[in-house]
Amino acid sequence: MKILITGGLGFIGTNTAIELFEKGNEIFILDNLSRKGNIENFNTLEKLIKFTFWNKDIRNFFDIENIFKNNSFDAVIHLAAQVAVTYSVRNPREDFEINALGTFNILECLRLYLPDCAIIYSSTNKVYGEFKSQIDENDKRYFYTDLISGINENQNLDFHSPYGCSKGTADQYVKDYSRIFNLKSVVLRQSCIYGPNQFGIEDQGWVSWFSISSIFDSKFTIYGNGKQVRDVLHVKDLINCYEQILHKIDKCSGNVYNIGGGINNTLSLLELIDLIEHRLEKRVNFDFSDWRPGDQKIYISDIGKIKQDIGWEPKINTSEGVSLMFDWIENNKPVFKKLNII
Repeated sequence: MKILITGGLGFIGTNTAIELFEKGNEIFILDNLSRKGNIENFNTLEKLIKFTFWNKDIRNFFDIENIFKNNSFDAVIHLAAQVAVTYSVRNPREDFEINALGTFNILECLRLYLPDCAIIYSSTNKVYGEFKSQIDENDKRYFYTDLISGINENQNLDFHSPYGCSKGTADQYVKDYSRIFNLKSVVLRQSCIYGPNQFGIEDQGWVSWFSISSIFDSKFTIYGNGKQVRDVLHVKDLINCYEQILHKIDKCSGNVYNIGGGINNTLSLLELIDLIEHRLEKRVNFDFSDWRPGDQKIYISDIGKIKQDIGWEPKINTSEGVSLMFDWIENNKPVFKKLNII
């Protein structure tokens, strides 16, 4: 397959490119090199795989159009995005232009030039907003009292924060382009993804950020009380999901799926700290601050729909996945120091 990965030098994109190349696919990458770690990921990919690269921005329709006019792809994995709720509050216009307009540009190029090409869109659990559910808590975490398997795809959408609005807008466009223009599109409302090649920062990638900060003995901040819970998914399991969808695109086309670790792979912020302290055999340094806008107390994906449709479910459990990520961070300490992330 010829596969274009937008945002292909980000954390998920880099891992996806490596995995899919090793499975015999031809890889094309589009990225505007705007994030810390992009150049390092490019260098990593150059050592490991063959790929075609375009340094372009999805906000520029004419640049994107030229790529689709002059190339043929079997699939697009659309990962390019503004990824932080906090940044969207500071700069909602840029957030909209990247997430909503940028995705629209990709869809239009597919409609006009490659209508038989499949597209997987990386959406987010934030499209559900601060949904109403019965929640209780103990000393380490929040938990649902009425949702045994988590949140399914029938949950009403409620776009809290500019980020939720921009991703939700794109989410609905991708879904509707399948319905109206017969594009082979699939929306994945992803929960927290983590793993190697993730240069987590305070605004995004909390599993990675807490781990990096702890390894480098740097103080970090917990916003809220630390009992917030997410289902977490190792990036290898996510890529396996992409593969299975592309192999069964006729079954999946037009569908929306909640994708995450599910009910068996959840962590609160405080529980992650416990895992980190056990691994490092020491206390880590953090403090507390006020809740951030748009933060959900608890979100756990019900992944039953995709399991029923194509048989996908996570294989890497939380403790194993966090350990694998720790190994990668510790083996790449010079890179983090060079990027001045800490």
